[in-house]
Amino acid sequence: MKAVDLLKRITEVPTFKKYGRVSRVVGLMIESNGPASSIGDVCKIHVHSSHTGHQEILAEVVGFKDDIVVLMPFTSLKDISIGCLVEGTNQPLEIKVGPELIGKILDSMGRPIDGSLLPRGLATVQTEGEPPNPLTRPPINDTLEVGVKAIDGMLTVGNGQRIGIFAGSGVGKSTLLGMIARNTKADLNVIALIGERGREVREFIERDLGPEGLKRSIVVAATSDQPALMRIKGAFTATAIAEYFREQGLNVMLMMDSVTRVAMAQREVGLATGEPPAQKGYTPSVFAILPKLLERTGTNEKGSITAFYTVLVDGDDMNEPIADTVRGILDGHIVLDRNLANRGQYPAINILKSVSRLMNHIATPEHVVAATKLRELYYTYMKNEDLINIGAYKRGSSQEVDQAIQYEPIITSFLKQGFMDPVSMEQTVNELTNLARGVM
Repeated sequence: MKAVDLLKRITEVPTFKKYGRVSRVVGLMIESNGPASSIGDVCKIHVHSSHTGHQEILAEVVGFKDDIVVLMPFTSLKDISIGCLVEGTNQPLEIKVGPELIGKILDSMGRPIDGSLLPRGLATVQTEGEPPNPLTRPPINDTLEVGVKAIDGMLTVGNGQRIGIFAGSGVGKSTLLGMIARNTKADLNVIALIGERGREVREFIERDLGPEGLKRSIVVAATSDQPALMRIKGAFTATAIAEYFREQGLNVMLMMDSVTRVAMAQREVGLATGEPPAQKGYTPSVFAILPKLLERTGTNEKGSITAFYTVLVDGDDMNEPIADTVRGILDGHIVLDRNLANRGQYPAINILKSVSRLMNHIATPEHVVAATKLRELYYTYMKNEDLINIGAYKRGSSQEVDQAIQYEPIITSFLKQGFMDPVSMEQTVNELTNLARGVM
């Protein structure tokens, strides 16, 4: 380090610390008389317990009431009492990042869940970041292979595109993410498991992701039993890690399951700080935080982050507030259909309700024509499916319907894929174009 830089660092070191004291605990919130802080700053609450001795509980400044600082802890409220010392840091949450983290499973604070120590030599980054300047974002011109035929063939994804995976519970979101993580041609995977059951975290890592997928991934897990702030920070931590590797010139794949649980956690924080509920109980801060989080991914002048965000839709309602908001922000959406899953079609992607907004710009003209033709045939069959099933349609009445009936089993077979059966982009496009030539 140069002498000038060292001198600057020394002059920036605070010569005194700011303290306050806990005055009240209400619900999820801690109220403190001081210290002087800003929104987003991390504070340390010094707690003394006969069982655990002295502890430092980290909390974040989430609001103010007159001269009172309102804090939300990253852990439980246990052992916090009136008069506990609150130490201000005047810093937002920071994490350590570097290539040495690849293959590790971290918590929302960037610490290994297995209790091991972080490797040395990691860089320090803040979890809160700003989206790239719109004028510095290069246009997306390259396709990214994900190894799933229904996506590569019918919903081609660009390198740096942001896609939402919309589905109800139990339709195969996590399994689809595991397929993408194992098969993608991206340089690195960053996977955020937000609000998952504790049982599902290990199952996803061992069964869906697998050892090969974990070797090229960093997993950030914030389970459903953790405080709302930890679930929110899990999403921001994973995004910050992906941003770090994008700055190194890599093409990163970020997968977040699920952004709906991030919104639910923010709703908890908003209601606890006194925000009025708006749409379906979601507070205004929820709809403010979503674009701030989702817009941070994508391309910049150095690298790219291709992002897949899963969205839980209650009762398979695609128009509920969070689904509607996220769909308007992202560059496309993949809808998993429960009816297709009930038929045994996996992945249960409904190609008629799904769209990639960049496919027409990044795929070859022959590929686009072939995908459009198959989509038209599939739509014709689905529109007349009830008539066909009850025998009300007579063959020969419509050439288009006859052709749709003939090719529907072939199209369905093309869209099906085993969980452990990767298919290359080249193979998918060849199969798709050959199928379309037979139709035309």
